[in-house]
Amino acid sequence: MSTSAGGPSILFATDGSQGSAAAEAYACGLARSWGGSLTVMRVLEFPSGLDPENPVNQLYLAELMKQATQELVELKARAVSQGVSVETKIATGIPSEEVLAAATGEVPDLIVVGTRGKTGLAHVLLGSTAERIIRVAPCPVLAVRTERHEAASGNEARHTPSGIQRILVPIDFSDCSLDALEYGVLVAQRSKASVRILHVLEPVSYGLDFTLPHVAKREHDRTVLAKRLSDLTAALTAAGVVSDSVISGGLPADSILTAAATSDVDLIVMGTHGRRGLSHALFGSVAEFVLRKASCPVLTVRSPKFHPGHRPVLVRPSMPSNV
Repeated sequence: MSTSAGGPSILFATDGSQGSAAAEAYACGLARSWGGSLTVMRVLEFPSGLDPENPVNQLYLAELMKQATQELVELKARAVSQGVSVETKIATGIPSEEVLAAATGEVPDLIVVGTRGKTGLAHVLLGSTAERIIRVAPCPVLAVRTERHEAASGNEARHTPSGIQRILVPIDFSDCSLDALEYGVLVAQRSKASVRILHVLEPVSYGLDFTLPHVAKREHDRTVLAKRLSDLTAALTAAGVVSDSVISGGLPADSILTAAATSDVDLIVMGTHGRRGLSHALFGSVAEFVLRKASCPVLTVRSPKFHPGHRPVLVRPSMPSNV
């Protein structure tokens, strides 16, 4: 996250729907509390195979442009009334492609998008603009579920940009997850939030004789992991961030969601390898599964951005080969 004179720059991609108000609240709230600038982007969805010179298509685009311009005027007025510096832009094309092009050209420190959390057949057929952005974005991406605005009630209403008090950061000690933790520390410092570090021990496979021959080794590994987690929490404490760590067992995505739900977590920060193509189709992504199911916003970190003078909070221990 940049700490330039103007503060971090945030790119907020909106589709103008009523549900996007939840993501708008986070984009404006973070820009205000972090002292950053905000660029709001609206993409007029227009498939590349259509002829923009066709009279019918021109009428369609003209109507979209009129509507989008009015929406951005109103959004900018709301943001300015909160003391946020705002610029707006409109592009035409495939939303994910246009947002990524803008992110590559303007190099923001953070992208904020809304997501409806599609699952099952709907996700297979339609995918998710947010997920496509997350896989290749040149900076961290904050995904905010739009359903919370459309049907906010009970505990879900507590998740607000000004109410980020506890951040959950799942780690597996890969460089990707430690980058996410480093970035999560910056978010915690700016938001005056605490951090809970989570490591998930996946289920042990039984041998052919239905025994668990490696129980002793697994207990040794758990002891080593506990020590490494303790070292990480000590580093966060030294950086002025209240933190603790938890080791849980189970499938990673399920364990992350359970930890978030039972600990009143306001934000999940996690790394993603950004798989695409066949690899993604075969293996999926824990981050994307969490994104679809989490009741709080999820900030994914594939390419963390730190300012040139950033001093790392974490010492990167290399995991022994037997852990």
